[in-house]
Amino acid sequence: MKVVIEADGGSRGNPGPAGYGAVVFSADRSTVLAERKESIGFATNNVAEYRGLIAGLTAASELDADEVVVFMDSKLVVEQMSGRWRVKHPDLMELNREAAQLARRFGSIEYGWIPRAQNSHADRLANEAMDGAVQAPSAAPAAAPASPGWSGARGEPTRLLLLRHGQTELSVDRRYSGRGNPALTELGRRQAEAAARYLGDKGGIDAVLSSPLQRAHDTAAAAATQLGLDVVIDDDLIETDFGAWEGLTFTEASQRDPDLHLHWLRDTSVVPPGGESFDKVAERVRRVRNRIVADHAGSTVLVVSHVTPIKTMLRLALDGNAGILYRLHLDLASLSIAEFYPDGLASVRL
Repeated sequence: MKVVIEADGGSRGNPGPAGYGAVVFSADRSTVLAERKESIGFATNNVAEYRGLIAGLTAASELDADEVVVFMDSKLVVEQMSGRWRVKHPDLMELNREAAQLARRFGSIEYGWIPRAQNSHADRLANEAMDGAVQAPSAAPAAAPASPGWSGARGEPTRLLLLRHGQTELSVDRRYSGRGNPALTELGRRQAEAAARYLGDKGGIDAVLSSPLQRAHDTAAAAATQLGLDVVIDDDLIETDFGAWEGLTFTEASQRDPDLHLHWLRDTSVVPPGGESFDKVAERVRRVRNRIVADHAGSTVLVVSHVTPIKTMLRLALDGNAGILYRLHLDLASLSIAEFYPDGLASVRL
């Protein structure tokens, strides 16, 4: 069966509240076979476009289509899926791979660009999804929007207090410490208690989220006790999986895999032996950021995690490229602040 897919995605703020729409037509476009639309939280326009494509391809697969023609008004997605343009942005690499994997289910597939005016059905669905993302029912009159600050951002931000865990034996020796579960040292416990006292005096914190690893959980628990809150574990806050490099020093990892280690220091898509790339970490950090912004809008949330997830969260707030990961240094038990506004803007407080 031959089908035609039209897909679209959008983001109000870019990045900001985002959603996608996709429609699957019969070959002659006389019949709508499937429609898909979804709000995807806080994302860029290009991410939303890819998500719309993936939804359309998934729907076509569920219909047992074997011949597919895809039309989109995103030239970037069309050219990348056609293989004429390289995928360079880490936010899009995994989405491109997922879409390509779905595309292989069909006997044939073609991609074509159309003007937005000719993509009105999918565009309508995407806008309906975005409307759902930004409209929250309320019986009370809406408060007047806050005046924009120097950045132009409006509304009350969701404020993330990003706390790195205290010292462990591996951090003393400057060893890669990912999925291993070392406990805090005595100094690490004192660091956690000091951070907890500071945060308790500061107050105004509405929730405490933590990585599942013990060093982060124990740091979070100290703060939660001071704040009178419970610790909520979120698996997406876990540290990078360094694979075979776990427990090694920089020098030891470099000697073990000299070429791979050097490449890993320059390319966030490179995977340590048996481990996880920084691009994969970015995917889950983006997920947890979106959940926090959705579940705790306008609140202040303490997030206790590790070096790579915290750097990645700061990268999202700064809208920076992957190179920022190699230029930031986070001390043990250090605190960073990222704010995400409802209009899609963000800032980092130093």
